[in-house]
Amino acid sequence: MHELPRVAIIGVTGFIGRGLPALFAEKGMKVTGISRTGKHADIAGIDQWQSTDALDFSGHRAVVNLAGEPIDQRWTAASRRLFRESRVGLTAKVVAAISQLPENARPQVLANGSAVGFYGDRGDEILTEKSQRGDGYLADLCVDWEDAAKDAESLGLRVVLLRTGVVLGKGGSAFEKIRKVFKLGLGGRIGSGRQWMPWVHVADVQAAIVQAVTSENLTGPVNVTAPVAERNADYTRKLAAAMHRPAIFSVPAFALRLVVGDFANALLTGQRPLPAALEAVGFRFQFPDLESALRDLV
Repeated sequence: MHELPRVAIIGVTGFIGRGLPALFAEKGMKVTGISRTGKHADIAGIDQWQSTDALDFSGHRAVVNLAGEPIDQRWTAASRRLFRESRVGLTAKVVAAISQLPENARPQVLANGSAVGFYGDRGDEILTEKSQRGDGYLADLCVDWEDAAKDAESLGLRVVLLRTGVVLGKGGSAFEKIRKVFKLGLGGRIGSGRQWMPWVHVADVQAAIVQAVTSENLTGPVNVTAPVAERNADYTRKLAAAMHRPAIFSVPAFALRLVVGDFANALLTGQRPLPAALEAVGFRFQFPDLESALRDLV
């Protein structure tokens, strides 16, 4: 009997990764889950497990790498090391494991995590995948992260770089933290509120990852953000209205820096990316605008 194609997912126990096995199963693909411990009993749709300490991609059609220490924390020297090791270091480890396989036994595609932080603070500039890199800590980290993944191209793989925005979804850190604040009636804009917020619904992120694996026309950098962007002040107003709460407060830049340190820069600046590559291959967003996303989430 013909063996079903198999995809390995690193970071499958995370907020985005958990929903992927069922989606790949719908496409007729088996899933190998990869985590630090090599096992997680609560995720359906996975019939094999591996540890990140013993990567073996033989027999796999594709590898999806979503690993990365969350950046929504104070950026200490120790946390910056974790950010790098969990992104650049692990991606290099993935490519090294692939390189050990015979050429005819290697996966065909690597869909690797990245972020719109690649573009730095760009104000009102409309950004596509052809836009140049930006400046700053996050831009430097994303460039190194993507360069580590692009090493797989020399091994014959199609490499997709998933430049993801702020992912909104029930149970996700970005949405749950802000929802708690708004529920208490303490919500408001951050800084000037004019900075663009490159948001995306988690269901669209997961669908885009499946598209990255299954669509041979998708390669290189891919902006995984909703097609209708929002400024922080507009996002704040619409979320408050959806939750029937006021949004009269604001968080001054200096106060934010006192609380979260350098991470404040990521909240006070923004990008306005368009998902040009996804739209070029016919990808349809389930939640293209914030109103539809909030109807689902609130």
